[in-house]
Amino acid sequence: MARALRQTILPAEPGSRQRRAVDRAVESRRAIYENEVRRLIEAGFTVVRKTGNLEPRISEIVAAAGLSNQAFYKHFPSKNDLLLAMLDEGIRLLRGYVEYRMDKARDPLARIRAGLEAILEQALSPKAAAATRPFALSRARLAEIFPHEVATTERQLTKLFEDAIESARSAGALSPGDPARDARLLYGLAMGWVERRLTDRDPVRKADAAHLVAFALRGLQHEKASPGTPRHSGTNSKQRGGRRGA
Repeated sequence: MARALRQTILPAEPGSRQRRAVDRAVESRRAIYENEVRRLIEAGFTVVRKTGNLEPRISEIVAAAGLSNQAFYKHFPSKNDLLLAMLDEGIRLLRGYVEYRMDKARDPLARIRAGLEAILEQALSPKAAAATRPFALSRARLAEIFPHEVATTERQLTKLFEDAIESARSAGALSPGDPARDARLLYGLAMGWVERRLTDRDPVRKADAAHLVAFALRGLQHEKASPGTPRHSGTNSKQRGGRRGA
């Protein structure tokens, strides 16, 4: 009695017709999903700008996106996850603008100045302020919930300043130090000022922004004497020498 052959379908190999069929299906779904995610993020910004509410309802977001609740939860486990995606998109756009402004500068110190001015402009320009407010004002709350994700997102910006500070130190324009820490402090100072201005009712003044930039650059360029080193070591040395010879 002849045995029936058991047919076993092996996993698809790269480049095989089976794998290509799978890849076509995956890419087709990927394009659909990417479109849905983009529409939800854009709808989130639209609703926040229109209502001024940093906690928009999911129903408002899906209605603005023309999608369903099912589509929303397919991509975002919660509203906070969508807000985090909005923060990431906002930082990505801001990074592109800051990098554009820094690339037009003539030297590393000018790059740092240009980068700071680009961030502060988010509060000075009414149009930029309207676009920045949704993610800038929700940043602190999101950082409590997603500390690693927010830090990774903001690394896009602090890396620009870190590289500029490192270049300035290599060129001898700044004393040795910790570029990564300095970059985080610069970003925190600038973005903190922007966040406060976005919530203040007082008019934002360009002179205040210019003062902050000058203050930050003075801090970077300030060289502190090492601990225990007298401020007038040369004079003290002469005095000590005089006493020994007396």
